[in-house]
Amino acid sequence: MPAVPAQTTAATTGPTAAVTLTGRALLLDMDGTLVDSGAVVARVWGRWADQHGLDIDEVLQVVHGRQGHASMAVLLPGRPMEQNLADNRRMLAEETADTDGIVPIDGADAFLDALAGLPHALVTSADDALARARMGAAGLSLPPVAVTAEHVTRSKPDPEGFHLGARLLGLAPEDCVVFEDSEAGVAAGRAAGMRVVGIGAATHAYGATVTVDDLTQVQVATHPEHGLTLTVTPR
Repeated sequence: MPAVPAQTTAATTGPTAAVTLTGRALLLDMDGTLVDSGAVVARVWGRWADQHGLDIDEVLQVVHGRQGHASMAVLLPGRPMEQNLADNRRMLAEETADTDGIVPIDGADAFLDALAGLPHALVTSADDALARARMGAAGLSLPPVAVTAEHVTRSKPDPEGFHLGARLLGLAPEDCVVFEDSEAGVAAGRAAGMRVVGIGAATHAYGATVTVDDLTQVQVATHPEHGLTLTVTPR
């Protein structure tokens, strides 16, 4: 299918400006975008931070959006990667078993329902087991196409995962719109040549194309030419 140039337009007829994005597919991060897993992340990484004498607030500034071993490499430069990988395997098991406090991001269930039959994929730094555990705990259906940690060799902010998601859907990068909440994730989406809908106020500073508080501010519709249309009411 030939690529159709994606569009971004603004409509200002109402009291709040709305942004319309057109494209052929959506690539969705999980943690902080579809699922609020902040309580689990704080518990697991808090224990790791204590073990290494690190401040948990500084740790949490790094870990969001990255694979665990990549975060450890940033936090403890020079540490052997074998130790990072071993810690990462252990912590993934802990996170998979701990689903207490996991809830969907506001609007995530209706948003995913609206995507039924439309091209979309999950692109997450979690592995397959963790993605299934967290989506299930939040009561959300796993998209039919999922790019997880097992499928890539480089963590976000590298664009590899988003490029793979586009290829699996048979589309060009410019036909895809990314949904992300983290600085690493927004950077990965932009590096992939995609527009980014940022979840959370901080994503404006990260360079997201448009920023919303949650998924209640995004409406999805089919488009006869481009495939789908997103009407986004930004902050």
